[in-house]
Amino acid sequence: MIMYNDPIISDQREAEAHGTVSLVVPALNEARNIAWVFDQIPACVDEVILVDGDSTDATVPMAQHCLPTVRNVRQSGPGKGNALRTGFLAAKGDYVVMMDADGSMSPAEIPHFVHFLDHGYDFVKGSRFVAGGGSLDITPIRRMGNHVLLMAANRLYGACLTDLCYGYCAFRRSFLEQLDLHAVGFEIEAEMIVHALRSGLRIAEVPSLELPRRSGCSNLHAISDGRRVLRTLLSERPGARSSAARPSAVRPSAVQPETSAS
Repeated sequence: MIMYNDPIISDQREAEAHGTVSLVVPALNEARNIAWVFDQIPACVDEVILVDGDSTDATVPMAQHCLPTVRNVRQSGPGKGNALRTGFLAAKGDYVVMMDADGSMSPAEIPHFVHFLDHGYDFVKGSRFVAGGGSLDITPIRRMGNHVLLMAANRLYGACLTDLCYGYCAFRRSFLEQLDLHAVGFEIEAEMIVHALRSGLRIAEVPSLELPRRSGCSNLHAISDGRRVLRTLLSERPGARSSAARPSAVRPSAVQPETSAS
């Protein structure tokens, strides 16, 4: 287990009760995968928020069939980053966990993330490249791209992370404002990490096994999305003048009304 910004955990903090957990799942045409994901959600999750990107298949009905209590929220604009920001604003739990709807991330790992939040950490990220982690899906191009971007992030931000382009993360909802998220695409995963580093949040990495997508094709484009991640790393580095070029963040009033899960 590799941890960063390691705090001294007090007896009082260790004795605290578990925080409530909101699971945010962005989805676009994942009807064939969402049942497998929802069937494995552990008991520690208090609410599940499905952020649907106007799916044309049965993603929403399937989610409601598998989990009648799911909160279905329509994202306010295109892109994974927008979907996640919309879901984060809708979350009510003390902790927010984000994971994909394609079956590449096992819900059974969620208690590991929650454990570290319960014990003093503010931001917990999965890593495929620490002992106990791995990937059954990563291609040579994605592996090389992640390695190059990871080296850039560690150098620019003085960090010792082992994985960057992997979107299985959890954080304390009270720090959502400090994360200051604006990204609209897949680069939001890198934006979250570098903003957590810049803000001085206590970060832990936990091993995670990336599984193959269960069916369908990924919306990730390695080259173009890699460029967006690199631009994010460069523009968000300490001292960079990027705030004027940022799009406006999603505000609570911009979140689309929920549709009934009944």
